[in-house]
Amino acid sequence: MASWFYASEGKQQGPFPEGQFRDLVAQGVVRPDTLVWSEGMAGWQKVAEIPGLVGGGGAPPMIPAGGPPMMGSGGYADGGGGVGGAGSLAVDFGILEFTWRTLVLLIGSCFVIPVPWLFVWYTKWIVSCVKVPGRPNLSFTGNAMAIVPWFFGFIVLAIAIGFIGSQLLSNLLFVVQLVLYWLLVRWMVANLASNGQPLGLSFTGSIWAYVGWNLLFAISIITIVGWAWVAAAQMRWFCRSIEGTRREIVFKGSGLDILWRGIVAAILCSLIIPIPWVYRWIMNWFASETVLAPRGSQAAM
Repeated sequence: MASWFYASEGKQQGPFPEGQFRDLVAQGVVRPDTLVWSEGMAGWQKVAEIPGLVGGGGAPPMIPAGGPPMMGSGGYADGGGGVGGAGSLAVDFGILEFTWRTLVLLIGSCFVIPVPWLFVWYTKWIVSCVKVPGRPNLSFTGNAMAIVPWFFGFIVLAIAIGFIGSQLLSNLLFVVQLVLYWLLVRWMVANLASNGQPLGLSFTGSIWAYVGWNLLFAISIITIVGWAWVAAAQMRWFCRSIEGTRREIVFKGSGLDILWRGIVAAILCSLIIPIPWVYRWIMNWFASETVLAPRGSQAAM
């Protein structure tokens, strides 16, 4: 069944399943002069111009074939009702809000027990600050209770191994930690939503690949600068491993880009006060280098 987008105050809303979209039309939320788009349409059209849509008749709307439209500047949607083109992500948050939220997270984490709830609270906020072309109102729908067993199970295991004092078990604890991080990534990706509707994304990277990348990164630190190139390659692998969208997620940043920014960030963060501005600068760069592009375009980059 087709998914629909509509324009409201210059922004794309959607995607909406056809049944829900027809309800919006019937309720007057989507008016006859509202611009709408669905996959297969040549461009944005007014509702009144699409046969079979106004009046909620039983026959499906007549959708002309053609290329994807553009909404505003580079706007498009991926996923179920994808609009063509390519565009990069962006991050936007206030310095004061970042500062107080981060302090609450750090101070609260010292008490250990609130960590799962603080993590979800902070993640919901930071995800809402990410702007994705064609995916308005990005949100995170995960519940803290989903990760409570992982978190406290790991705490109990760490305490037990600490009492035993075995080096072999300590190494095993490190592997368990990586497995939990991998599960956390899968859980976070699966709980991303837009306009309150799940995006249906999944992280398909294997646990062995995840562990391998992290070990390679740890080893690369010995080379002083090699870690930056490993980080860039790991980001590209991470993006390729996200599925459930009709667009490729492509990371374009290079190792050199990461290296000099990392050095600048380390110097500035040593001064403490610039940390919020540095964090926003780094996040914005990573977001701007993460592009949603037509399938097959990655090979050409």
